[in-house]
Amino acid sequence: MMDLRIVDTFPEFLSFWKRVQEQPPEAQVQAWQVDYMSRWPELLTDQIEDYRSQGLDWRQIAVEKVFPHLPERLDAMQAAHINLLNICLPLFAQAQQAFGLNTPAVFVIYVGIGCGAGWVTTQFDTPAILFGLENIAESGWSGAEAIRCLVAHEIGHLVHHHWRDQARKPIGSGPWWQLYEEGFAQYIESTLVGSTTWHQTLGENGGDWLAWCQSNQAWLAAEFLRRVDSGESVRPFFGSWFDLRGKHETGYFLGYEFVKILANALPLENVALLEDVEETARFMLTHMVDYYASGDNLP
Repeated sequence: MMDLRIVDTFPEFLSFWKRVQEQPPEAQVQAWQVDYMSRWPELLTDQIEDYRSQGLDWRQIAVEKVFPHLPERLDAMQAAHINLLNICLPLFAQAQQAFGLNTPAVFVIYVGIGCGAGWVTTQFDTPAILFGLENIAESGWSGAEAIRCLVAHEIGHLVHHHWRDQARKPIGSGPWWQLYEEGFAQYIESTLVGSTTWHQTLGENGGDWLAWCQSNQAWLAAEFLRRVDSGESVRPFFGSWFDLRGKHETGYFLGYEFVKILANALPLENVALLEDVEETARFMLTHMVDYYASGDNLP
């Protein structure tokens, strides 16, 4: 079995925050970059590049959307930090056993500028999962059950990337790939936690999130198809700062349903190595619209 290394930057954040908590957000963001995050330059670069790739001003977002809310979210970040330290190692070991995950990994715990509660990338030349405490707290996922589900979801991405890397299959991009990739991670999450209590049901979405998605599956599939075909952004399906009819991250449900159908017919590793992602996903969503709109069930 390969090792898991945890890089915990939160103690350094707390020291930094004591020094700047009374300063205005503009000064806090500048100090965040220079005094705190500069100790992990690769982590800093990943966050800045994430916004730059979207044509967004990371400083403006940090000043307006993130740092003004840190005081009210500090307790939730502290709770999330403790739960991550308790859950990451045993859940990673469980995933190694369940999916033959024979790669080293780095889990990084940090307070960032809103790039995500969790995301898979590379740090220190090693596959890595980044856990942004500020987004975890904002989404209401600080409790132990939500953290367990979130970690399982990000491990799902790690499994997916690892299997594709072993098979020399590239990681894709675009809306169809995002639907597939998030759906695969959601499927791994449900497998590891042994239930359908996904992390999306435990935070700001409310406990009726899954039931709402199931009841509106035909509309969600049709709306995704419409947005892709018209060239509109599918960000409202995935981004935590966006919503569709008041529900956040409904694309995770839609992707899960698509992947679940494939996983019922194919070995999971074959699902992870899917090549014709757009063609397959479009076919599945079109049939979701037809079957669920007519009151029938998908086979």
